[in-house]
Amino acid sequence: MTYAENKKSRRIIHGAAIAGALAALIMAQLPASDNLILVPIEVIMVIRLGGVFGVSLKESVSKSLIVGSVATLVGRGISEFLVGWVPIAGNIINALTAAAVIEFLGRAVVKDFQKYLS
Repeated sequence: MTYAENKKSRRIIHGAAIAGALAALIMAQLPASDNLILVPIEVIMVIRLGGVFGVSLKESVSKSLIVGSVATLVGRGISEFLVGWVPIAGNIINALTAAAVIEFLGRAVVKDFQKYLS
C-alpha cells in the first residue's frame, strides 16, 4: 500500500467513525434506531475504500452489506442492551462503541482490499 492509499483510507475510515459516533451519541436512547444510520455510513465507507484500492463497486457493496450489517448489529446490540438506556453515560458509550466498530470494520476491509493491489 502506498502512502497516498494509506492516507486516503485512514481519512475515509476516521470520517466514517466520527459520523457514526455522532449518530450513536444523538440516538442512544432510541432502540435500534442508530442502526438505520450506521449501516449506510459503513456501506459508503466500504464503497469509498473500494475506490481507493480499485475494487469493483459490485464486490465492495456486497462485502460491505454483509460485514457492516453483522458488525453493527452485534457490536451495537451488546452496547445498547448493557448501557444504551442510561442517559449521558449510555450516549457516550454508544458513541465510543460505534466509532470502535466502524474503525475495526474499516481496517479489516482495507486489509482485505490490499490483496487486489498485487
